[in-house]
Amino acid sequence: MAFRTFLSALGINAPQVETVLDREAVRPGEKLTVVVTLRGGADVLVERLKLDVVGRFEDSEPDETGWANPGVILSWTEEGPFALAAGKERVRDVDFELPWEMPLTHVLGGRRLKGARVAVRTELAIDNSVDRGDFDEFSVHALAPQDVVLQAYADLGFRFDEAELKKGTPGSAVASRVGFWQEIELWFPAEYGSIGGLGIAFNAREDSLDLLTGGSGGLTFSYDDLDPEQVRARLDAHYRERFLPAWSEIPAGAMPSGVRPGEG
Repeated sequence: MAFRTFLSALGINAPQVETVLDREAVRPGEKLTVVVTLRGGADVLVERLKLDVVGRFEDSEPDETGWANPGVILSWTEEGPFALAAGKERVRDVDFELPWEMPLTHVLGGRRLKGARVAVRTELAIDNSVDRGDFDEFSVHALAPQDVVLQAYADLGFRFDEAELKKGTPGSAVASRVGFWQEIELWFPAEYGSIGGLGIAFNAREDSLDLLTGGSGGLTFSYDDLDPEQVRARLDAHYRERFLPAWSEIPAGAMPSGVRPGEG
């Protein structure tokens, strides 16, 4: 990536920065290395160089095209002041250990999740001026076990809608080590009684994951014995047990017109 001029208010001698990610696609639990090169346009004192791994949180961004108020997932800071002389370069290599709970942007071999975005933001502070407009996006692909679970949903006829990143934890039943969680929204197939929408969430670890099944409890899967057919059967039985009996007991014509099960 080419050098970009920071802090244009300083004029033609403003410092320049180049931020380079070692790869454009990662998976949860992996390491992302970022190399930042600063080049001085004039002799300045840099007060702070900061790198943030950020995500698009549900309630913070007005649309999907910009970065108005991204949420910080990981952060690295070099506090100054330190000198950046004209024509000189300062290089920093930064390693980010991505959490297992890292929000996904791509699933099922490369399908983009609508609404999911992550990036590295480079921030430079000089003379009480802060420029945090440099965003380098990258993709986070699902772990193989996550794709097995998501493929099971697809095989059962669930349709993917979008993903939302939220602050906090998805529920007291799941112990999360981070202050955020990602909800993946799907639509039930007709076989389950036109129930409507469903929001699921993963709580991944090195050897297993919890699946929050959308207000109907949770399931835990070990990576050692993750058989696709068994996962599909387990999900099918889970939703049939929790949703179909309740709606099958409603007499014909008892539900108000225009209201789907799960609404109202």
